[in-house]
Amino acid sequence: MMEFKTGIFTVAILAIVLSSPAVAQKSPPAPSATILPPAPAPAPAPRHVDLADLLSVAGPFHTFLDYLQKTNVIETFQNQANDTKNGITIFVPKDSAFAALKKTTFANLTQDQLKSLLLYHAFPKYYSLAEFDKLSTLNPVTTFAGSQYTLNLTYNMGTIQVKSMWSNPKISSSVYSTRPVAVYEVNKVLLPMQIFKSDPPLAPAPAPAPDSKASDVAPSPRSGKSASAKAKADEKSSSHQVGADVAHYLALAVSGVLMLLW
Repeated sequence: MMEFKTGIFTVAILAIVLSSPAVAQKSPPAPSATILPPAPAPAPAPRHVDLADLLSVAGPFHTFLDYLQKTNVIETFQNQANDTKNGITIFVPKDSAFAALKKTTFANLTQDQLKSLLLYHAFPKYYSLAEFDKLSTLNPVTTFAGSQYTLNLTYNMGTIQVKSMWSNPKISSSVYSTRPVAVYEVNKVLLPMQIFKSDPPLAPAPAPAPDSKASDVAPSPRSGKSASAKAKADEKSSSHQVGADVAHYLALAVSGVLMLLW
């Protein structure tokens, strides 16, 4: 009986000890929520340059732009300009460069020739001005018109010239140069020998403006004749006046002599 009570007491002690906070098994803490870093903002879409708008406000490049639009070459250039991997480099002649050539130079070209001429004014890749120094070592450089249409570049102390068969223009200024689009102004039209078998003739020089001061320097032949006739008339009138005066004095003298004799 004593042993039974002792066993019950022992079990009670163990129950108390095991149920105490120090001995009781603690449940693991609930895992905290994982905080993820904010997602990076999406990269901005590449900015596409509208070549028609650019050329319409710069320059003036109206003649070149007009040819681009009539032949739909503007669409070819625009698609290449939207290609952010390769890009495009365009050499744009000013209106005065076209005006310096005879009008029949372009009027006699076929549609395919005119397209090739326009494509000849571009590289199917973007080049900054600083890259032309290295690019000139690769002469001849193939243009957008195809492998047979090439240009020779020279880079000398920052002056860049773009040589075709019949013209050697220089880059006058940078109209726009941000990858993937570069547009450079040139002072002459590029003229490949594949299209022009001989040097195209220049437009006739404009007639000089008349000199407004010419009449002050030398009288016209007509006015000279008028002045001479007037001088002769004045001289004749003067002679008549002298003759009349002499006759008058002679008449007075004769009259005086007659009175003395009377």
